Amino acid sequence: MEDKRQPAPPVQPEKMLLTAQGLSKAFGGIQAVNNAELHVPEGKIIGLIGPNGAGKTTLFNLLCNFIPSDQGRIIFNGRPIERLQPHKIALQGMIRTFQVARVLSRLSVLENMLLAAPHQTGEKLQNTFFQAHIIRRQEKELKEKAHIILESVGLAAKVNDYAGALSGGQRKLLEMARGLMADPKLMLLDEPAAGVNPTLIQQICGHINRWNDNGITFLIIEHNMDVIMSLCDRVWVLAEGQNLAEGTPAEIQSNKEVLEAYLGQ
Repeated sequence: MEDKRQPAPPVQPEKMLLTAQGLSKAFGGIQAVNNAELHVPEGKIIGLIGPNGAGKTTLFNLLCNFIPSDQGRIIFNGRPIERLQPHKIALQGMIRTFQVARVLSRLSVLENMLLAAPHQTGEKLQNTFFQAHIIRRQEKELKEKAHIILESVGLAAKVNDYAGALSGGQRKLLEMARGLMADPKLMLLDEPAAGVNPTLIQQICGHINRWNDNGITFLIIEHNMDVIMSLCDRVWVLAEGQNLAEGTPAEIQSNKEVLEAYLGQ
């Protein structure tokens, strides 16, 4: 009897949106990052954990070229970026946040949002004379976009408040919302749950999952293990600036080396 079953379709390899290999950085006699590597597949949420002083934030700074690496390669969306200036990396679609949210305190929440939008026609002085109608239309569109994003993160009522008047958790939401104005492909979040009350942590996690469903890839540093284990598809572990382990959250939770280095067991 003829077997009419169709063969299973081939498994498509994951597209790596970000790949870092051989990254190293020393500050004087301190080797902060030592031959580290990292792979972030497109469409995933990837965690980066490790004990204090492991080099996680330094690695973020290297990925964005906030500080230059001593050696190594960084490929983002198929292109090398290790020599690009940070703002040019951001324009390519890699946006980061910080451990302590950075907002422009004396500007309103809306003004913070509008400043983050790239490629604004009004940024060039000559355009204010010759393309005023385009500038007005673009400003209207950007304000509408900003209001939609702020509504989605629960900050619509704060739109005209000074950003400096927001709570710590609200500032983190604003920083992430501001990043969305740039239509990022990849967001690097540095401890989004740090110093945030449990209710707001749940909201932040919900936003990250929703944004991920809409096509944004995430790389997240976080000490809150509940956040990492509930959000992430895979987790990378750093210790003393070097790769220690990589795997699913379940694999990392049962990894003896990780328990010894990170959890103190």
